[in-house]
Amino acid sequence: MAEKAGLAADTISRLENGANEPDEATVAKLATVLMFPVAFFHDPNPEDIDTRAVSFRSFSKMSARERDAAISAGSLGLQLNIWIEERFRLPKANLLDLSHETNPAAAASYVRQFWGLGEKPIGNMLALLETQGVRLFSLSENTATVNAFSFWRDDKPFIFLNNFKTAESSIFDAAHELAHLVMHKHGEPKGSRSVEREADAFASAFLMPENDLRARIPPRITVDRIIDAKRRWRVSAMALAYRLQSLKLLSPWQYRSVCIELGRRGFRLGEPGGIARETSVVWKKVLSELWKERTTKQTIAKNLHLPTDELEGLIWNLAGAEERPSGPPTGGLRLVK
Repeated sequence: MAEKAGLAADTISRLENGANEPDEATVAKLATVLMFPVAFFHDPNPEDIDTRAVSFRSFSKMSARERDAAISAGSLGLQLNIWIEERFRLPKANLLDLSHETNPAAAASYVRQFWGLGEKPIGNMLALLETQGVRLFSLSENTATVNAFSFWRDDKPFIFLNNFKTAESSIFDAAHELAHLVMHKHGEPKGSRSVEREADAFASAFLMPENDLRARIPPRITVDRIIDAKRRWRVSAMALAYRLQSLKLLSPWQYRSVCIELGRRGFRLGEPGGIARETSVVWKKVLSELWKERTTKQTIAKNLHLPTDELEGLIWNLAGAEERPSGPPTGGLRLVK
């Protein structure tokens, strides 16, 4: 960066450490190299996110650089959320505090009961979370190894999702992060294996309730039947197979055989014939309302002193491909007058 900006490396180091205040010429050079507006560097520092309070998915595979990039995305997401909440009334958080619960399946059942879901499959996981007050953002391509992360801020739950994975994987990641928000709200998970296993077990039970699964899965389970049945619960074939063996509907030997065959058919690395990706209801409504006032994503980025691609990264694929929504919004989002 020093070379591209025409500055000495120790100058960059002193600026990063807060030892020096840059002059306007230096700020202009840094802004050019980093492709951020000059005004961004004169804004107050973005809100810090305590990494101890953040639940990362795939923490063990993540480098410090990718973790820092994800945390930075979280800080920018908080700025965007503040800007949005100054203009719209978003749903209030409606989550249980189950930090006392040690049984993930029981916790999943409590949340389903609290939200009145019964045993039915969840038709749209993202819409459900948004209805219950979860603030959803996406992760950009430079944090591709971070599956998802979540945290609480000012009694509001936030989830950041990787949208470069299959739609089924993103749904499971969202349920996994919901587990952290309700079961590990007061802890410092830091990606420990036991906590991650709890979140996986919660997500599995939440997305595939035991009673519904037992009622719908035929006695003789084959790979073809798993591939057909997974569409009901909108999960990956591997996730359904694992759930079946955890409920002892597949023996360990059958489970290994199923996994081998699913891998041979391409289900270990992807989801052939997968479902359509879920999109955000809230972001569509927000952008639709803003469009009525001719406020585009470029306008929002300018107001926040961010490059447009940084803003895009925070709502990438969540609002769909179109910037201009087709048709007016409906439902509980209200503009603040």
